[in-house]
Amino acid sequence: MPPDITTIDAIAFAWFLASWIGFTITQDHLLKGRVFVNHHLKMLRREWMDRMLQRDNRIMDSQLVGHTMNSCTFFASTTMLVLAGLLGSFGAIEHAHEIVGSLAVTVKTSREFFEMKMLLLVAIFTFGFFKFTWALRQYNYCCALIGSAPLPPVPEKERHVMAGHIAEAMTLAVTALNGGLRAYYFALAALAWLINPWAFMLASTGVIVVLTRRQGFSPTEKVIRLQAELLEHGSKQARD
Repeated sequence: MPPDITTIDAIAFAWFLASWIGFTITQDHLLKGRVFVNHHLKMLRREWMDRMLQRDNRIMDSQLVGHTMNSCTFFASTTMLVLAGLLGSFGAIEHAHEIVGSLAVTVKTSREFFEMKMLLLVAIFTFGFFKFTWALRQYNYCCALIGSAPLPPVPEKERHVMAGHIAEAMTLAVTALNGGLRAYYFALAALAWLINPWAFMLASTGVIVVLTRRQGFSPTEKVIRLQAELLEHGSKQARD
């Protein structure tokens, strides 16, 4: 281990991991109620797939899925370019270390410690790349589910079950895509470690605050929540 790693550096790194892992577990697994955007969208996807199974022309549905697949492809390609740049920087690590160390806002570190910080960024973007490619594969599976869906009329009970299955598969793909996007947010937080460990912890906390606000307390969340509640109320009335 580099000799200039301090206790506060270790605490900052542990806080970074706890923030990322804790938010991911809470958002993707522990929150069961429809309290955040992602959980409103689960119900909207079920309604979407239920409508899809009721119409003959499904070109619009294919286009919407294809649009999201293009987003996955874009981020996967961009992540590869970022990784290429990061790995290429190791070829001139001495120069990069000198430039970063000469900045007035950055803490002076050894070359070994600087390399560890750069490797952290490589690890984050590698994780993001795997998430984006896994999301893309899952969207391909969703295409197979949508393509194999029977044409109307489909019995109501069977239609609801099929819609739930396809919507759940799409939710899993979206969850993987969100995991990749979070990697970008936390990579920006990891950059703050080049300044000092206190900035690293502050940036990690800031990412959590920003993501939480956007997911649960933003105008977008309110609009989506109201639409989800309206559709859910209409579905209940139709069933009754």
